Amino acid sequence: MKKDGKIYTIFFTFIVTFIFVFVLSLANDFTKNKVEKNKELFKIKSILNAMNIDYKDSEDAYKKFKNEIIVSKKNKAIIYKNKSENILAIEFNGNGLWGNINGIISVNKDLTRIIGIDFISHSETPGLGGRIDEEWFKEQFRAEKIINGKILMKVGGNGDKNKENGSFDSITGATRTSQSVEKIINDNLKTLSNILGVDKK
Repeated sequence: MKKDGKIYTIFFTFIVTFIFVFVLSLANDFTKNKVEKNKELFKIKSILNAMNIDYKDSEDAYKKFKNEIIVSKKNKAIIYKNKSENILAIEFNGNGLWGNINGIISVNKDLTRIIGIDFISHSETPGLGGRIDEEWFKEQFRAEKIINGKILMKVGGNGDKNKENGSFDSITGATRTSQSVEKIINDNLKTLSNILGVDKK
């Protein structure tokens, strides 16, 4: 086959293109698997965070989740339960200001306290609504008393530290996002009430 012929050029181009596409396909499969694994790990860590279970690193998080958490399903909801304590958690999804807010909420079996919350993903504005990821905001819900089946938002403040008043401070400049979090939490407290058979009206 002549190197300067049309057939050679077409054949060479085909081979190079095939190799290029094959390499890209392998890279895509490798990256896809890695992304999915990272997403799974992030969710596991969020579940453990919400349930107040400490872990040292990613490997320890996997181990703790496998050994300490029972996964079941009820009323179409996936339930995570701590083997050693009567703590339950569910994944939540709800509308934020700019998109879906996805996370985990954990409560005690009597639905009298929120054990904790953690966020998996959201599209809120960095520096404003995006501050729901900050520890001071999430810490407000840690061991917070549930009053009449709800948690109430207060405008302003620097983080409500009172665990008996059933409320949390909104984020300054992000009232709409804070209201969204309030609604999402209360909607899921109602879901948990139905799952647990606890009347908190």
